[in-house]
Amino acid sequence: MSRRPGIPSRRFGEGGGGLFSSSKSKSSPILSIGLLIVGGLFLVAYMYKGSGGFGGLDSVSRVEGGDYLCSGEVQQAIPILQQAYGDSMHKVLHVGPDACYVVSKLLKQDETEAWGLEPYDIEDADSNCKALIRRGSVRVADIKFPLPYRPKSFSLVIVSDALDYLSPRYLNKTLPDLARVSADGIVIFTGIPSNNQKAKVADVSKFGRAAKMRSSSWWTKYFAQNNLEENEATSKKFGQASTKSSYVPKCQIFHLKSLH
Repeated sequence: MSRRPGIPSRRFGEGGGGLFSSSKSKSSPILSIGLLIVGGLFLVAYMYKGSGGFGGLDSVSRVEGGDYLCSGEVQQAIPILQQAYGDSMHKVLHVGPDACYVVSKLLKQDETEAWGLEPYDIEDADSNCKALIRRGSVRVADIKFPLPYRPKSFSLVIVSDALDYLSPRYLNKTLPDLARVSADGIVIFTGIPSNNQKAKVADVSKFGRAAKMRSSSWWTKYFAQNNLEENEATSKKFGQASTKSSYVPKCQIFHLKSLH
């Protein structure tokens, strides 16, 4: 930005009118043009926002742009899950960080009941989240211990991000328990390994350990070792619906059968 000569401070009071009253001031035309430009930019920004250019509340929430990538991915994948699971989407439990956001999104779907289980303390909960907690729709519970639900309490269980923070020792308990409370299956959203992955101090302080992103081959082997069967038919339906909708997941997604 070019630099123009400064205006002595004594001129601000001359004539009693300040900056906008002196017709002799050389800064007035420049200032007026500047104000017009700024006003125009605000007008363009307002029109762009009104047309959806900046997105709605969901797109700017901490789910979409925050630390929990896969919880945000669940929200985007709901229409695809509905096509793959059909009637099994009528009674859903979401397990993972930002459960309030995911449950709110699920409750907007036709003929869908939803509950959430937040594995860690909910910080900075908004009024909607507090209302869900008061109603019992969202609960806070440590998933390293038995889940507070009866067998087959839900038609479908969706878990995102949470398993990335569990060691194999606790996975051995938690995943079978998730299968226990599900009647029709489990959908797992988990992070993709990256060479640039670094432990976040915030993660360690909140979750007790940094997230461990595991490869698809690791998960496949783990499922087989723990008698957890992948649902190939549903996986195929999900893949077909994703292709048709041009949906490209940013997380790994696994479909498991419930325990019978």
